[in-house]
Amino acid sequence: MSSSSPASSAAPITGTAAGPVSLCAREPRVPADRLVAEMVPPPRFDSVRFSTYIPDPNQPSQSEAVRVLEGFAGGLAETPAAAGGRRGFFGLGRAKAPKAPAGPRGVYLDGGYGVGKTHLLASLWHATPAEPSRKAFGTFVELTNLVGALGFQQTVRTLSGHRLLCIDEFELDDPGDTVLVSSLLARLVESGVALAATSNTLPGKLGEGRFAAADFLREIQGLSAHFRTLRIDGEDYRHRGLPEAPAPYSDEQVTRAARAAEGSSLDDFPALLDHLARVHPSRYGALTDGLTAVCLTGVRPVPDQSTALRLVVLADRLYDREVPVLASGLPFDRLFSEEMLNGGYRKKYFRAISRLTALARDAARLVDAA
Repeated sequence: MSSSSPASSAAPITGTAAGPVSLCAREPRVPADRLVAEMVPPPRFDSVRFSTYIPDPNQPSQSEAVRVLEGFAGGLAETPAAAGGRRGFFGLGRAKAPKAPAGPRGVYLDGGYGVGKTHLLASLWHATPAEPSRKAFGTFVELTNLVGALGFQQTVRTLSGHRLLCIDEFELDDPGDTVLVSSLLARLVESGVALAATSNTLPGKLGEGRFAAADFLREIQGLSAHFRTLRIDGEDYRHRGLPEAPAPYSDEQVTRAARAAEGSSLDDFPALLDHLARVHPSRYGALTDGLTAVCLTGVRPVPDQSTALRLVVLADRLYDREVPVLASGLPFDRLFSEEMLNGGYRKKYFRAISRLTALARDAARLVDAA
């Protein structure tokens, strides 16, 4: 199984003769029964492996994390009992998976954003010696969306035949969903599923070392004994030796580049924000199917927190898919108000700024080619 974009009813991308498409004209539909099949590393991490992770020589914890994760993956090899216990998509007609052995059955990657946690998590998924249908990879939000689509008990039955479940960006700032997912993971551990996770930083903790292991282990309560913590020190790799993000372009430059780049989209930023409110965040990946670039005019500060959180999800999906973002208006570091950047969701906003800045650098070539 490859990590291709989700199937949806979004309009196909057309050539430059027809001009750029509009995201505001797309209303994708993603069938619920495809959600598990698509729980694989996103396209951005299709080809990552432990061998492609380049540890910072000044941060020995990065090399140590690779060593430990390679050993963890090797310990998840298929066994006759596990292979015989595989379930179908809905967990019917197959024997139960074996019970988990004693000792930790999970790893938690602890570090600030931009140190390569997702690269390592995806590498673990790729390195685990099991069929793709027997290992799952998704963000915390994608996992809660799965429970919403299938129901709790059905999700347990569906995932309990897996060898590995990787959860990226475990949301420590949502108590209700944390309890839900912790309950799900407890049931999966009982079925022998190995776990790997990264998490965000709790509100009020950003800047205090940027590590969240204590918060993560406390929030998952009874599951903490199942996790070994791997601390990964380092700076945000997107800022290592890279130039500052390019200044925004003019409306004319963005429009000309969008018309010249096959497979691009062109939207007015405020109109796109309005459209995002009408599309469920679980479909934002499908919203970007087939795009080679996203072009936006009139970027301005987001008006409220609900809008800001939707934009964070879109930024994550674009970053996963390596879709460059070309924009006019304000630079991306001015998207969120000071109140937002000092509030409970500021970790999400800083991540979005970092990722959109990286995509803006990638988009500079579009102006040169127009």
